[in-house]
Amino acid sequence: MEKFLAKFNHSQASSSTNGNPSSLIDDLNLDSLEADPGKRVPIAHYNNPRIKDEVRKHYIQKGPCQPQMDSYPPTKIGKRVRQFCKIWFEGPYSKWLEYSVEKDSVYCLCCYLFKDDFFHGSTSEFYTKTGFRSWNRALERFGKHVDDVNSIHNKCFNKMLDLSNHHQSIQVVIDKHSQKVKNEYRMRLEASIDVSRLLLQYGLPFRGHDESESSINQGFFLGLLRWHGDKHPDVGKVILENAPQNDTLTCPMIQKDIANACAKETLKAIIGDLNGDYFGILVDESKDISHKEQMALVLRFVNKNGEVVERFIGLVHVSDTSACSLKKAIYSLLSVHSLSPSKIRGQGYDGASNMKGEINGLKTLIMKDSPSAYYIHCFAHQLQLTLVAIAKKHLDVEDFFDHVSNMLNVVGGSFKRRDLLRDHQAKKLEQLFESGEVQKGQGLHQERGLQRPGDTRWGSHFKTLDSFIVIFSSSVHVLEMIELEGSTSSDRNQAEYLLTKIKTFKFIFVLHLMLKVLAMSNELSMILQKKDQDIVNAVEFLNITKKRLQDMRENGWVVWMMFPHFVMCMIS
Repeated sequence: MEKFLAKFNHSQASSSTNGNPSSLIDDLNLDSLEADPGKRVPIAHYNNPRIKDEVRKHYIQKGPCQPQMDSYPPTKIGKRVRQFCKIWFEGPYSKWLEYSVEKDSVYCLCCYLFKDDFFHGSTSEFYTKTGFRSWNRALERFGKHVDDVNSIHNKCFNKMLDLSNHHQSIQVVIDKHSQKVKNEYRMRLEASIDVSRLLLQYGLPFRGHDESESSINQGFFLGLLRWHGDKHPDVGKVILENAPQNDTLTCPMIQKDIANACAKETLKAIIGDLNGDYFGILVDESKDISHKEQMALVLRFVNKNGEVVERFIGLVHVSDTSACSLKKAIYSLLSVHSLSPSKIRGQGYDGASNMKGEINGLKTLIMKDSPSAYYIHCFAHQLQLTLVAIAKKHLDVEDFFDHVSNMLNVVGGSFKRRDLLRDHQAKKLEQLFESGEVQKGQGLHQERGLQRPGDTRWGSHFKTLDSFIVIFSSSVHVLEMIELEGSTSSDRNQAEYLLTKIKTFKFIFVLHLMLKVLAMSNELSMILQKKDQDIVNAVEFLNITKKRLQDMRENGWVVWMMFPHFVMCMIS
């Protein structure tokens, strides 16, 4: 077995191990090292780490090779003669740019010294071995070589700076670097938080359809973050492209984490403002776009300043809308914020049977646990429901709103018809100015458009009729044009049918009657929706409106006796 094994010389090993490492450095004459970058030995040829560090220190101490010559060799590139410019030794490239007289090329000192330490990156061999001499694109290629903060060149440059400052201990360097990294991270995080808070405050979306670097619209988050960096240069130096690629704090997951943190801090402030006092709950449920049933919970309470406030607490998914499921979800959400159901002193829901039912409704279940949690149906919502019920019960009023809705659809069915309506209304207003029937003034006679009423907001019906009565004659004119010049027989027939319905005494009468009734109800609705409204004032305003409607019913017909003459003038 011994014939296959080589004998080991212990004395030779001992001498090589115990020998002074500095003798290796003494054998290397640092003064003999080549200064011209084109004639240097590659740094990788120095196998001993100590020798390699000494060579690096020597070149760093001497600085980059920058021979000052009156003129540099010209080179014909294309049809023009180019040459190296001495001014390139100044400015941002002064600490690393080198020129080789031997090769008439430029090199990078820091990449020559430290490029081999990075195996997972690349930098052009021009700047370390062969040199670069395309003088017509020099500045462009210099900038491309430096690249961003994560480039190999910048990493090599930082290593060169660290090695040049030999007065610092390694611990001092690490501590300073760690503190610098912490400060930059904090600035980056604060910038992302500030932008997120602004977007959350105004309910704006964070992300864009295309967030790539070449996109001209990267979304609100990245766009505002870039704007923030442009306005604050110290922040701009550490965010986005200038941040480490694994620590930009801009990914969607980070954005969601910041949004969740803001939500938690907001809820913490709301619960602190409540301060364990009594509160009321407002609950509503609806399906989202994914057809999941969602329940929203709002707290109504008196804050520390004695003001009645309403604060949104959360939105939770419920399996069904039964009273038991809603109660369980409400109690669960309250417990998350350490709120006791026994502190509930009011309930506000819509008029659905599962909410206000006397036997198994949500209000009944909660009142069993907290008898003082009185249920109050929103007065404004009750008013809306009453108006809808009455309008549907009275056939003439229901037909009237159907005709108004159809007319708005026909007249506003295309941009051409809207332009025709706008032009006719402008000409009519100009004629009224000339005749002196109306007066000019700032804010008066603004352009009126077609306002469609909402199905669940009868306050919008008042705005619709208020605008419709102003543009009535112009709308009739558009219908007459469609009747004569409509592109299809269906359009012409529909316009003819609407004209026969709206140019009648009944339609004009109901228009003015409902406008006056809705004006009163709309005023009451706006009063009931005030945040600082109390039940005493609400009942008082309700009684006043009822009295006005009753007075109109009993004594208002004197005014309407002159209405037929007015209707004939309006139709004509």
